[in-house]
Amino acid sequence: MKPTLFGYGLTTKAIASSLGGGCVFFDDNCQDAYSDDMGNTILPSREFDATKSSLEVTTPSLPPAHPLIQKAKNLKSEYDYFLGSTDKKPFNIWISGTNGKTTTTQMLTHLLSKKGAISGGNIGTPLANLDFDAPIWVLETSSFTLHHTNEASPDIYILLPITPDHLNWHGDMHGYTQDKLKPLTTMREGELALVPKGLDLPPSDAYVVEYDTNEFLAEYFDIDMHRINFKGAFLQDALLSLAVTRVLFDEVDYDLINGFKKDAHRQEEIVDKYDRVWINDSKATNLDATIQALNSFDDCYMHLILGGDDKGVDLSELFLKLQNKDVEIYAIGSNSDRLIDLANQYNIKAHKCDVLKNAVSLIDKTHTKDSIAILSPAAASLDQYSSYKQRGDEFRDLIQAL
Repeated sequence: MKPTLFGYGLTTKAIASSLGGGCVFFDDNCQDAYSDDMGNTILPSREFDATKSSLEVTTPSLPPAHPLIQKAKNLKSEYDYFLGSTDKKPFNIWISGTNGKTTTTQMLTHLLSKKGAISGGNIGTPLANLDFDAPIWVLETSSFTLHHTNEASPDIYILLPITPDHLNWHGDMHGYTQDKLKPLTTMREGELALVPKGLDLPPSDAYVVEYDTNEFLAEYFDIDMHRINFKGAFLQDALLSLAVTRVLFDEVDYDLINGFKKDAHRQEEIVDKYDRVWINDSKATNLDATIQALNSFDDCYMHLILGGDDKGVDLSELFLKLQNKDVEIYAIGSNSDRLIDLANQYNIKAHKCDVLKNAVSLIDKTHTKDSIAILSPAAASLDQYSSYKQRGDEFRDLIQAL
């Protein structure tokens, strides 16, 4: 039986392809019915009739209040569809959190690749396109997916620290937190969950380890964190990844973890022709990601480029922390006026640059080998760019052209 598919996107098209096509989609962007080259039928969302569907699978991004979700009677997530009711499935590890889940997913896959592990989920590869014969799946798992998932359960669940994000989608912080903790409710005895300390945990049969500091993780899992070359948020990502290899194989490979290469645009170090260091942290699209990045640079003067589409988030917490740092702000993007007002309020030196080119040009005049220049916007990029990657690529190009 082929499911009805909600949303004509990457996840649902992969499901249809795995079934040989011939599926029915309902999509908000469709105004008139049409067929694609796989023989699928795409219909306007308004035409969905729940009485004519016995199984629906949704793209993760559809919010709970969406009419399709409200009308559905037999709704499953991608995870439920592939991992919910079958016993024949790979050992699966889910990784979620507000920031760092992509890096942790990549780190853990790097550590487990010799065991045959592959990664997917929110990291870019839909479950339908993963190899079901692989022994281990490492899945970056979004809060959207978790909200819609009611049957599937991880063998190991890693939850990184959570801070306010996607609150319009989840309703409020309570709803966001509940969805992040949802896997605990279906996990079984003998399965492991690593979660931040201090959350209101639901009942769970899993073995739950609540962590707060890097020191706790290192001691609990017998890891020498001084042998790990990463710092800041990346150190915690490495410790959580090594905790899993310790549990599964009683193995901590320091050379292997230190050989991991971080993605571009995430605290990516660029050295210009004058031997000055610039940090491309364009992927820091929210407040917490920027705060984590700045914690790694307490020992030098910072030229900090902030700004973009902050979606109206209260930035006071960031400026409170900046008060105690040697920092100069360069404001870009649609919230640049707001950033300048906050800088004046907190008595922090700031410049209104509007665009990235102006910020880099101004920093170039005073940046030295003893200072750090960092693009960590604490905001999305869509006010001026197609993505954070385009913003980061432009930053790199501007530095190389100095």
